[in-house]
Amino acid sequence: LGGWRISGKWTSLNFNRTLRLLMSQYGHFPFFRAYLGPHPASPHTPVIQIDQPEFDVPLKQDQEQKIYAQIFREYLTYLNQLGTLLGGDPSKVQEHSSLSISITSRLFQFLRPLEQRRAQGKLFQMVTIDQLKEMAPAIDWLSCLQATFTPMSLSPSQSLVVHDVEYLKNMSQLVEEMLLKQRDFLQSHMILGLVVTLSPALDSQFQEARRKLSQKLRELTEQPPMPARPRWMKCVEETGTFFEPTLAALFVREAFGPSTRSAAMKLFTAIRDALITRLRNLPWMNEETQNMAQDKVAQLQVEMGASEWALKPELARQEYNDIQLGSSFLQSVLSCVRSLRARIVQSFLQPHPQHRWKVSPWDVNAYYSVSDHVVVFPAGLLQPPFFHPGYPRAVNFGAAGSIMAHELLHIFYQLLLPGGCLACDNHALQEAHLCLKRHYAAFPLPSRTSFNDSLTFLENAADVGGLAIALQTYSKRLLRHHGETVLPSLDLSPQQIFFRSYAQVMCRKPSPQDSHDTHSPPHLRVHGPLSSTPAFARYFRCARGALLNPSSRCQLW
Repeated sequence: LGGWRISGKWTSLNFNRTLRLLMSQYGHFPFFRAYLGPHPASPHTPVIQIDQPEFDVPLKQDQEQKIYAQIFREYLTYLNQLGTLLGGDPSKVQEHSSLSISITSRLFQFLRPLEQRRAQGKLFQMVTIDQLKEMAPAIDWLSCLQATFTPMSLSPSQSLVVHDVEYLKNMSQLVEEMLLKQRDFLQSHMILGLVVTLSPALDSQFQEARRKLSQKLRELTEQPPMPARPRWMKCVEETGTFFEPTLAALFVREAFGPSTRSAAMKLFTAIRDALITRLRNLPWMNEETQNMAQDKVAQLQVEMGASEWALKPELARQEYNDIQLGSSFLQSVLSCVRSLRARIVQSFLQPHPQHRWKVSPWDVNAYYSVSDHVVVFPAGLLQPPFFHPGYPRAVNFGAAGSIMAHELLHIFYQLLLPGGCLACDNHALQEAHLCLKRHYAAFPLPSRTSFNDSLTFLENAADVGGLAIALQTYSKRLLRHHGETVLPSLDLSPQQIFFRSYAQVMCRKPSPQDSHDTHSPPHLRVHGPLSSTPAFARYFRCARGALLNPSSRCQLW
């Protein structure tokens, strides 16, 4: 990479050569992000996407100037530590770190909020590499992207998706300005950013510096302290990322055998059938919309455990030929990073008629894909405490069943949006909207907890509806099958176990809310749906008018 002036040894190499190496060999993108993603008009067609960079500091456009300055001071201290740990002269480190902060600050000022770009129709702009070169000439786009996305074959006429053209123009002007006057500081900015990216693979001094920075930044942004994560957890996550094809087969074989798959599919089928029945009785849907909705549910594909692609045995032999594990942990990590990127690119280039999974088999996050009309339940979700073939059915229906119903309701998100269902009774639908928003707004929030009810409305609706559908399915089963298993150490009825199971999987330690998180805080994901369900108050004998037994309830799903 040519070194840097901080250590006194620096070779002024071509800027784009250094950038190309950072992107392709180290996975570091100092000025913008470049990644493969689905084409906005054709989800099964991969296209290179160019987006704003991910800043290492938690900045927001609306941040107070005082907090903004304090954050940068803490980050400056951190960069000084990194430079010193790498053997730099303290005075030079201070100077170069300060200029790096200045570059970051200017880049940050070029950003435009996501909502603004979406409103202006500039979130997905198709341009060719040649056109991008004209807009942002400081970057040798063709060589940088070709090196990063090998073995793709790129040309100047290659189409790209750009998410913020104005940012790229301003970024290019800044880079050109720095190249003319302060090339050595630009080099230091890129190298410092690389060290930040690689710090998890460096020794404990770098990791401790990072931990202290994170702690300070959380204090400044009034977030609770981040609980310490044991190192083994990081190792497991990284191993899972790099060696997923082999581990997927091992995990599914061990944790999601035929009996588990069969039991999970039976549960899903019961939930799906209950939803179809429920759709026939929704007051805000006319008959035509009800029929359309039932057809969509009937045509839905479901995938459980792991994708077929991940379980192909030949993949394990092919995938890792290019990984070199040596005595240096850093070199081993870098080898894995390069191999993973090549693997991702290769997977996008291969014909992939089936749905491309967005999660690993051991993840606990289910999802619905609009473009492929498929719902995915990874094997990690269909494990205790969410699900087990030997559990009392009340546990499985309350936990996994409500999650399955929640994901099925994602099919109809479009109907709940303003103007999304012209044939519906929009007055009744709007009343249900307002009712649900008022219902959630009535709950007190724990300290340092906030949520945006406009962002969370659709997920709240799916939480409430998912619990109702799971309860309907379980209640129907109780009518047909007697002698339901209970948990002997708990003095709870099957219905109480059902609700307890739901609450257990939704309840978790509060975490700082991402400003773009579409889910409510955990306590609302418990209290909101339970208080919307009359049966809960009945089985737990909640007093009329109590928090979980309100005098009126909302009817959406």
